[in-house]
Amino acid sequence: MDLAHSGLRILVIDDDAVDRMAIRRALKQSPLTLEHVQEVECGEAAIATLANYPFDCAFLDYRLPDFDGLELMKQLEVQEISVPLIVLTGQGDEQTAVDFMKAGASDYLVKSRISPELLAQCIRSALRVYQAERAVQAAQQQLHATNALLLQQNQALEEQRRQIQRQTIEVMRASRLKSEFLATMSHELRTPLNAIIGFSQLLMRRRSNTWTAKQADMVARIHSNGKNLLALLNEILDFSKLDAKRLELRPEPFNLAKLAETTVAEMRSLAEQKSLALTLTLTLDQGMVFNDPTRVRQVLTNLISNAIKFTERGSVTVSLRELAEDQIEIAVADTGIGLSQSELTSIFEAFRQVDQTHTRKHTGTGLGLAIVDSLVALMGGSITVESQPQAGSTFYVRLPRRIKKPSSEPSP
Repeated sequence: MDLAHSGLRILVIDDDAVDRMAIRRALKQSPLTLEHVQEVECGEAAIATLANYPFDCAFLDYRLPDFDGLELMKQLEVQEISVPLIVLTGQGDEQTAVDFMKAGASDYLVKSRISPELLAQCIRSALRVYQAERAVQAAQQQLHATNALLLQQNQALEEQRRQIQRQTIEVMRASRLKSEFLATMSHELRTPLNAIIGFSQLLMRRRSNTWTAKQADMVARIHSNGKNLLALLNEILDFSKLDAKRLELRPEPFNLAKLAETTVAEMRSLAEQKSLALTLTLTLDQGMVFNDPTRVRQVLTNLISNAIKFTERGSVTVSLRELAEDQIEIAVADTGIGLSQSELTSIFEAFRQVDQTHTRKHTGTGLGLAIVDSLVALMGGSITVESQPQAGSTFYVRLPRRIKKPSSEPSP
């Protein structure tokens, strides 16, 4: 606000008419622009006037007939009436002025020294101090409001964190119970299923000459479907152990090249049923590795069977090569249906099928690649895939040549 060009509203609180007249005359002679000057003689009148009408500044005599100036300031504070106060004192009352300044007065004037210039200077100073104090108060109020809001938000965030923690614990508990249930059910089902497979195999070996072709075919189907179901149960059991982090690797030295040759040879008949070429390419200077041969074979078998399942014509190629002295890459490439970009992002999720419809052509649990992903991670390796729709897929598994033994086992 430009004080020299704004109309000021001034209140003079003094019981001495001569002093009031001196202040009014000095105000009129000052360079200030005045809008209104009002006079009151006591504290009660001052409170009533300030409560009902806004003033830019007030001159306060430190002694009033009903109560002194300090008491008036306390009353104004109680009633939340705010105005810049300039205290009027007598000669030699500097200590009184100091007391008023400590109580909140903006400035003070000695009555005997009042002049238009000094009065204008004092009013300008009081208004600047008052405006600065108001700005500080507003900033403090804003700070308090911000702190209160932050405290409220922190409390809400803490409650959300606790809720998420509770939900996480509950999800982990449910996941553990699910894994335990799957493991128990798989184990319980394997016992009678092994009996069915064993008896059907025994029947096939002791095939009677009295059997019809249909009866022989039925026994063969019992045996084949039993083995398929056992493989599915084994998948579920392995996944439940991996999901519950209860599957331990049993590493030992073995020849990876020979294991790959054996695995590919075992899978070749499955490829030939679909007239697919299944080939193996080895680029290894040293085939010996330290890993779990059973689980490495499982990784290879799952990747090859998955490639054969989704390839209708063409070939499946398995290749092994050394990336570095301590790392080996296994790649399984096919010329099958391929994967879209959206399918690539979820291909390793459990129970995920490329075709999720009820009429899908390719059956299975959807656990094969999830198991491969978990096993590879357990071995300290990584798996990636490159694919395009109708252009085939290539899965890359990178494994350390020597994995770490479980901590419960002594180091070699």
